[in-house]
Amino acid sequence: MKKTITLLSAICILAMCVSCGKKQNPQSNGGLTGEISISGAFALYPLAVKWVEEFQKANPGVRIDISAGGAGKGMTDVLANVVDLGMVSREVYPPELEKGALPFAVTKDAVVITVNTENPHAAAMKRQGITKEEAYKIWISGEIKTWGQLLGTADNTPIHVYTRSDACGAAETFAMWMGKKQEDLQGTAVFGDPGLANAVQRDKLAIGFNNIGYAYDEESRKPNTGLFVFPIDRDNDGNITTEEYFYDTKDDFVKAVAEDKYPSPPARDLYLVSNGVPTSPAVVAFLKYILTDGQQECAPAGYISLSENKLQNGLSKLKSTR
Repeated sequence: MKKTITLLSAICILAMCVSCGKKQNPQSNGGLTGEISISGAFALYPLAVKWVEEFQKANPGVRIDISAGGAGKGMTDVLANVVDLGMVSREVYPPELEKGALPFAVTKDAVVITVNTENPHAAAMKRQGITKEEAYKIWISGEIKTWGQLLGTADNTPIHVYTRSDACGAAETFAMWMGKKQEDLQGTAVFGDPGLANAVQRDKLAIGFNNIGYAYDEESRKPNTGLFVFPIDRDNDGNITTEEYFYDTKDDFVKAVAEDKYPSPPARDLYLVSNGVPTSPAVVAFLKYILTDGQQECAPAGYISLSENKLQNGLSKLKSTR
């Protein structure tokens, strides 16, 4: 009998200690629990991973699964209720809204044109830049086929044009800059942002496009090894001025996008999309975190925080869940 009383006492003491431990954890957010699943755009994936990490520090009882696979996959998955949130790196189309897609703008980034650093014309590209019309003639009409045609020389070396094979926001936004859609883009099709970056890195005659998260290295803040970011000549004068050149570091580029020195598109808002107004407490809490405290993670990760109006617009969509 004495042993039984002792064992019960030990169990009670242990339970009290566990309970006290929970109360003393200021980051437990009331013991929030649940599961969140996310899929979609490569463009948003690096920042979304950071949001997941920070949110789970404060809410260890919430399990979050996240995967990248392109904006098209994110939208398809969320509308099919395969995931709670889809990462989408383009505007949401009216037919998708009609099916229940509810977009939350969460940050802003941009798509850039990338070429290989070993390209023999790299110096000329940096001086002259590329215009929207020239990009159109490379990716859409196919009129420009050689580096000489692009840069005004007699060089007949062919341009190796690359595009994306998967339905994605980067390609859609890039095509939108030229007044077209992703399916209008010509070139060798490659899957995913990392795949397209690797294709350009391996081919010194290549030209492609990438989200800035894959064009620049996160630690050095400079373009990834083997990649040169081709500047856009906005005034079409065939000369990149000091005011037009801000591509050497990720921080310089992000600052230029925030100051509207880079065209939009291919700069664009990035979205998390739910199927209707979310009702899961965990999903609601995660979105509220992103639209408030989570914005402080944007700049360090190389993204741009949204205006207060856009953030409040997102929060207003969650009011009915309180």
